Amino acid sequence: MIFVLLFLAGLIVGVPVFVTLGVPSLYELLTSPIPLSSMAHSLFDGVDKFALLAIPNFVLAGAIMARAGITRDIIDVMRAVVGQAYGGLAMVTILSCMFFAAISGSGPGTVAAIGTLLIPAMRDDGYPVDFAAAVTSSGGTLGILLPPSNPMIVYGVLASVSISDLFLAGLLPGILMGSLLIFTTYVLARRNGYRGTPAAFDWRRFLASLWRAKFSLATPFVVLGGIYGGIFTPVEASVIAVVYALAVGLLVKRSLGFANLWEALSEASIVCGGLIVIMGTAVFFGEFLTLNLIPQKIAASLLDLTDNPILMLLLIATILIVLGTFMETLSTVIILTPILLPLIKQLGIDPVHFGILLVVTSEIGFLTPPLGVNLFVACGISGQSIEQVSRRVMPFIVTIIVGLLLILFFPQISLWLPSLK
Repeated sequence: MIFVLLFLAGLIVGVPVFVTLGVPSLYELLTSPIPLSSMAHSLFDGVDKFALLAIPNFVLAGAIMARAGITRDIIDVMRAVVGQAYGGLAMVTILSCMFFAAISGSGPGTVAAIGTLLIPAMRDDGYPVDFAAAVTSSGGTLGILLPPSNPMIVYGVLASVSISDLFLAGLLPGILMGSLLIFTTYVLARRNGYRGTPAAFDWRRFLASLWRAKFSLATPFVVLGGIYGGIFTPVEASVIAVVYALAVGLLVKRSLGFANLWEALSEASIVCGGLIVIMGTAVFFGEFLTLNLIPQKIAASLLDLTDNPILMLLLIATILIVLGTFMETLSTVIILTPILLPLIKQLGIDPVHFGILLVVTSEIGFLTPPLGVNLFVACGISGQSIEQVSRRVMPFIVTIIVGLLLILFFPQISLWLPSLK
């Protein structure tokens, strides 16, 4: 009982996640006959997972590409394609986020890379700045749904699910969610009279931008094509992504300098240093969850409400959306996977499908205060208040919930591609 109370107190007070996980576990360890050395073993085992090596490499690759000018190449191509439509530049933002998501695996990283260029561009084209920030923060949520996704890698490690299957499973939901966000952007732009560029579509301009961006646009095809083609594993693909990003930045575009590389390395170190500490304490915490039979007790409580898989997923999705308002995405995945996975398996729900739903519900958390990481990044770039952008982002949250329900009720959206392997 004290174990649970300490954990809940940590969540409510808002102490760092590794403390929230570690303090209850340490209490259990000190009050049990288990040797103290088991803590060191658990902390080491938590990070001694080969698949986790993919995360720092994908983060580093995305950081290098953002500083090498690859983002600008992607934006130029997307502008040539849809820049003329109502809300053209806003739709360019969503499309660019989709493409950059296939490189970085990070939601806030996608917002920062795309928003730095496109929020000022939308402002200069006459879009309200709060709308520009809302579009960018919403598009950035695709950074964790389209592969390679950092939360999917963590979930795959914790749930012992194939990361390649999760990446495949995220592809169609990512395209679906991106399409829904583009449609929402178009409807809002049409209603508010946000027109695109006056020039008509120009094949010559499009082909010229495509040729200039050929090395940049090839990045996700090199990385993901290698994974799906069985040429290399996700970890090997992450290393390829870093090498390719360096090659394009140093040899092709010649835009990378020592300062840029240092910034990229620092960004990757900060993200992954925190993850390592959390993963170690999460495994330690999970062992005491199991010893106290907490997953089984939670499963029994939820099964008392319903044993219908669809209703159970709706209930879990609602809980996850609420938790996502004050818990960071990786923390949500790390804490809830060992708790909910036994229940999911008991009901016959595919763990791959559940992993995608877990990621989609986490997308909503990126857009909801008080945490809302994407919102804060977009507000920092745009200079708008969190209240202004939060109001503008509401239609996009509704859109993501619609997408979540489609994926929940039609599991083949996420399971069809993995089933073809």
